[in-house]
Amino acid sequence: MKIDRILFATGNEGKMKEVRMILEAPGLEVLSLKEAGITADVEENGSTFEENAVIKAREIMKLSGEIVLADDSGLEVDALNKEPGIHSARYMGHDTSYHIKNQNIIDRLKGKTGTERSARFVCAIAAALPDGRVFVTRGTMEGEIGYEEKGEHGFGYDPIFRLPEYGCCSAELPLEIKNELSHRGKALRLMKDEIQRLKEEPS
Repeated sequence: MKIDRILFATGNEGKMKEVRMILEAPGLEVLSLKEAGITADVEENGSTFEENAVIKAREIMKLSGEIVLADDSGLEVDALNKEPGIHSARYMGHDTSYHIKNQNIIDRLKGKTGTERSARFVCAIAAALPDGRVFVTRGTMEGEIGYEEKGEHGFGYDPIFRLPEYGCCSAELPLEIKNELSHRGKALRLMKDEIQRLKEEPS
């Protein structure tokens, strides 16, 4: 199958930077919705990361007629019953700054230490093809919630997500290392393998 262009259903430039570092290859262009001239507000009403990613990918594929990738990702904090989970982007309201969201999570874990602060980032990526096929990959990054925001390299919950084996937060890691370890990086590399398999299919 000839694949020279893929749309990634996001308007987040920080995310697109990560996506391009992993997916772009000679002869393959990866465009954001904005770059493709598509404006759509898809209601993600699934109950899992995977369901939300598939809903978004399918809707944009119907609009564009192209291969579309979409992700849904979030933070699960074990002591908070895996909140904010699939509601990570909407946690405490769409327009609430991540400084406020992050501080709220830190405050709710007051008095907890070590493994009591365990958490993970989860990312599911769906690919919707014009022929109706859908592929889904999933990546996770295990860690714990820090005691304060640290680092300038990430976005969202990265400044409070601590990686004990590296002794720092996700937002303190250089982008290249973060992409190696991150939930999105893992899911993207698995998706890259799926795309390569599609390319090798006879036309």
